[in-house]
Amino acid sequence: MISRSRTQARLGDHVTHLMQCRRCPRMQSTPVSGGVVVSDVMLIGQAPGPREPVLQRPFAHTAGRTLFQWFEKFCGLSELIVRSTIYFAAVCRCFPGKTPNGGDRVPAPDEIRNCSSWIDEEIEILRPRLIIPVGRLAIARFINCATLDEVIGRKFRVERAQYRFDLIPLPHPSGASPWHKIPPGKQLTERAMRKIALHPAIAGLVDRHRRARRN
Repeated sequence: MISRSRTQARLGDHVTHLMQCRRCPRMQSTPVSGGVVVSDVMLIGQAPGPREPVLQRPFAHTAGRTLFQWFEKFCGLSELIVRSTIYFAAVCRCFPGKTPNGGDRVPAPDEIRNCSSWIDEEIEILRPRLIIPVGRLAIARFINCATLDEVIGRKFRVERAQYRFDLIPLPHPSGASPWHKIPPGKQLTERAMRKIALHPAIAGLVDRHRRARRN
């Protein structure tokens, strides 16, 4: 069994190399990282928006506020606790830029391929018990996702990087889409968050947080 200190060191080296990545010339920022957080849980977003590179943390704006409200409501975990106990990754780690109509550009297939090895290495290092992909682009890296209705609110057993783990998808909490606010998306999102809250990896985080508060 690999010691936590060794995992911490390997993850630290990994994040250092990640932050130096310049594989995709069309990207409009350098990589964004949530830091070196050894965890049984990985949360995988789609790609940073324009504010994340400036603030140097993932989910730093409107979508992040909604995401952390979900964790507070269903898991009893504040943003600070979530950021310090869950490893944050993304399909692409750099801001792709804007489209001509002003929206965030969707990463191109070659950019997604370029970035996929970072996720594989993180899975190999952390060996997570639970991965939470957020948004269709992230979900589709692991399972078929023709529609959100088919996957949100369910738990899947998935293999990637020669390792098996649980997968509980979430919709993207962006204000650009009302899916998570209206039926059936609202109810399916709540069902997914309840499954996340009950997962042993999250329950363990909650238990450690409660014990730390008592001490």
